[in-house]
Amino acid sequence: MAEVVELVREDLMGVQTGRAKPAMVEGVKVEAYEGSWMEIRELANISAPDSQSIVIKPWDVNLLKKIEIGINQSDLNLKPVVDNDLIRIKIPALTGERRSELVKLIKQKAEAGKAMLRQARLEVKKEIDRQKEEAGVSEDDVHQMYAKLQEILKEFNGKLDEMEQAKEKELMAI
Repeated sequence: MAEVVELVREDLMGVQTGRAKPAMVEGVKVEAYEGSWMEIRELANISAPDSQSIVIKPWDVNLLKKIEIGINQSDLNLKPVVDNDLIRIKIPALTGERRSELVKLIKQKAEAGKAMLRQARLEVKKEIDRQKEEAGVSEDDVHQMYAKLQEILKEFNGKLDEMEQAKEKELMAI
């Protein structure tokens, strides 16, 4: 369940909030070398010199065009500009309509995380059910395990809710 929360956290970091953050493009996959797909963070130095721009400086200048193509093909709606040996990305200010679209996206990502948590709970529940048949495991033990499982699920759902609310607050701040 902790892995699910971390996965959602990384996913939410990529959601544009109107402020430039290196995390927005770090995870974009690029076909770097003949069939080898790598994330931009593995190929370049990424920085945000101000709140409205991102600068990507590849360690191998030959990858400039491939990184540009990768960003264009991503669903980030960013327009990279190659400038000598680096890429500049200007982050546009968000409109009210775009902000509400992104809030919906954040809610979808959080709900997908909750669905993954429910799936993990189901797998653990099956394991508890298998233990019912074992000698030395009482009904009280099984009920305690179910209660503990539900408590853990509630805790992780709460973490997802907190992350969702924090990202929405960040997104709606002007």
